[in-house]
Order: sequence, then structure tokens, then C-alpha cells
Amino acid sequence: MVNRRQLLGVLSWPAAAACGGAFLSPTRRAHALSVAEGLAAHPGAAAELSDDEYFWYGVRQAFSAEAGIINLNSGGVSPSPIPVQEAMKRYLDYSNTSPTYSMWKILEPQREQIRERLALEWDTDAEELALVRNASEGLQICQLGIDLERGDEILTTNQDYGRMITTYKQRERREGVVLKQISIPVPAEDDDEIVRLFESNITPRTRIIHMCHMINLTGQILPVAKVTSMARQHGIPVIVDGAHSLAHFDFTLAELDCDYFATSLHKWLFAPHGTGLLYVRRDKIKNLWPLMAANERQDENIRKFEEIGTHPAANYLGIGDALTFHQGIGAKRKGARLLYLRDYWADRLQAFSDRVYLNTSQAPGKAAGIANVGVEGIDSSALNDWLWTEHRIISVAINHAEFTGLRISPSVFTTLEELDRFCGAIEHAVKKGIKV
Repeated sequence: MVNRRQLLGVLSWPAAAACGGAFLSPTRRAHALSVAEGLAAHPGAAAELSDDEYFWYGVRQAFSAEAGIINLNSGGVSPSPIPVQEAMKRYLDYSNTSPTYSMWKILEPQREQIRERLALEWDTDAEELALVRNASEGLQICQLGIDLERGDEILTTNQDYGRMITTYKQRERREGVVLKQISIPVPAEDDDEIVRLFESNITPRTRIIHMCHMINLTGQILPVAKVTSMARQHGIPVIVDGAHSLAHFDFTLAELDCDYFATSLHKWLFAPHGTGLLYVRRDKIKNLWPLMAANERQDENIRKFEEIGTHPAANYLGIGDALTFHQGIGAKRKGARLLYLRDYWADRLQAFSDRVYLNTSQAPGKAAGIANVGVEGIDSSALNDWLWTEHRIISVAINHAEFTGLRISPSVFTTLEELDRFCGAIEHAVKKGIKV
């Protein structure tokens, strides 16, 4: 159990490690105390803390959330906590004192500490982790870096992220490879069925399986470890889009046992915007080409994927402060809170009217804090616009060929009052319609 003194000690060391041993600012100390005191007062299991509004009010104070806007799109990009913002500004200020020395010689080497801490947190080898700018960059390194021949097939679903589909379609146009997209149930609650769908579409020309860990459209969690195990029997590597899963719910990369995994750290880890993580299994590094050219001496070095020319140190060192914040709350506590928030609004709206439907499973392990909701008889895009125009509620309209709805993704800074206001707006729309 993390206590007040222990958490303050953890929160102090990243700041002290940079910029000549800086200490916690009064703002950071106040926020650290808020979280630490809440944890010390609640020694129980994660679920027991999930509905303690006093504790989560303290967590909210670590964010500079705008009171006039209800942000239910944490899945797009999350705000960073104030301690992370302060750290990044401090690193940036120090970088600008004499960049060729302060940034390159002093701050840049500290990326290795960030790499090691991330590896420890998600149970993998630091020499298999590259720090990139976002999930898209990490995934495109894999998508474009694996050698393919004309006629070779990539197998994925029709619910993958649009940018990743665009990447494969460019390879189709440029190289003559074949992209095969399969349909999966909405929602999907049978892991074995997902595995069967992938396996039944494998052919002698299948060279890559690409899949989401958590689908951005609905929040559906797919059985990555089971698909990877099946694919390995066929000698097929698996690329995993983990943009929404890392630091959202509790798992480790060792448990997934996949070949490639990429995520955006500015979503659920609350790291500085423009930071991401790429995992490449050690035996896959050598034959994976980087997006930007690297020296031959780096062929088996994970850092070859970080060769992008001059890049900021501040963003990447801020990852360490975000990780400390995440650890202070605790992965299990955070995951339990996100589930509680999802069920809070989803249960209320479904009980209110049978016109309200979910495109997301509420079965254990099948989704987490993201859910997709729709109202029969109301266009989802129009509803999304109405929520913003009339209520200043941010959501995302999802218009897929097989389903439509609003993607709702609250976070640890979301209050129950905000969710009540969201539910009230949807209930009004159900009863009286909307005007746009």
C-alpha cells in the first residue's frame, strides 16, 4: 500500500534527477498530498475506492479541466495533470538555456531512465521499447517496415483505426499487396469466435495479422494473447494497436506475448502530447526497417526506430512524471474507476429507455472505460452536434457501416455531476427530440 511519505518520495525523484536537482513545486506537492492522503485513507481493494467521490475529487484537482465543458472524449487525447505540465515546462526551459549542451548532453540521456521505468511497469525488456510520437508512428514503423511481396496478404478487421487502414491501402497501391478485412460481432463477447474468425481467413499468402487491443470505435477489448498464440502456430506475426489500452486497464506486455505493440502515451497515461511507445520483440528488431534511415550498426538496436532527426527532450522526460502520477493512483484503482464511470451513465440510460442501446459489452474483461451508445430514431452525428451546441458536451460520433453511436470516454477527472448532466441531456433528447 502506498502511503503519503512513499508517494511523495516517488514523485520527488524524477524532478530531482533533472535540471540540477529541482524539488517539488508547491502545486505539485499539494496534488501529491491529495492523492497520497486519499490512498492512505483507503487500504481496501480497487473496487472499494471506485465510487469514493472524495478521493476522486482530489485526483481531479491535479487537472486544469475547464468547468464550462464536459469532456467525454478522453479517448482522443487526454489533458496532462498539472504536475506533468509543470515538469515539461521545466524541461523545456532548461533545454533552451544552451540546447546543444543542456538538451543533448544533460536531458537526452535521461530517456534511458524513462525506457527502463516503462519496461518495469509493463513487464518487458527495456531493449524492446522505443519512444515514439504516437501510436500511429509506432504502428506505421511495423506496417511499412516488414518486407512484403506482391500478392502477400495482411489480415485485419473492418474496425481498425482509419490511419492504419490507409497505411495498408497505400501499400496495396504501391506494392500490390492485399489487405483483407474481416467483420467481427458488435459487441463481441466470445473470444474463441474472434480467434476462429481470424484463423478461418488465413491463407498461404497471409504474412501479417493486425488487430486492435481495444477498438477505438466501441472500446471492445479483443483477445490478443489468444490470437497471437494461434497465429504463431501458423508462423504469422501479430501487430497490435494498443492506442487505447495501455494505462487504461491493468495488463502487461508479457501477458499479451505479441510481436509488435504500439500505443499513444498522451491518451490514458496522461503523458505530454506527442508521445508514444513501440514494443518490438527482440528477435523481430533486426528485420524491421525504421521509418527514417538508421546506420547499419543499429540494425539490432531498438533505438533505430527513434531516428527522426532533432527532437525535443521535454516531451519524453515528461513521460516519467506521467508514469509517477499513474503509479500514485494505481493501475487497478484507475481501471476500476473507469469501469465505474462507464456503468454509471450506461446503466442509467439503458434503464431510462429501451430506445437507448450500447454497441459495447459490459461483460467483465470485454471493455473498460470507453463505450459506444446510440438512441434509436436519432442520427448519431446530429446528436453529437446537439450535445456540443446546446450543452457543451464533447463526445465523438461513430458512423461505421455496421453500427452507429456516440463514443463516450470519461476519465479520472470526470465527476458524477458531469455524467448526470450528460445523462439528463440524452434523456431530454429521447423524450423531446433534438433541434440542430
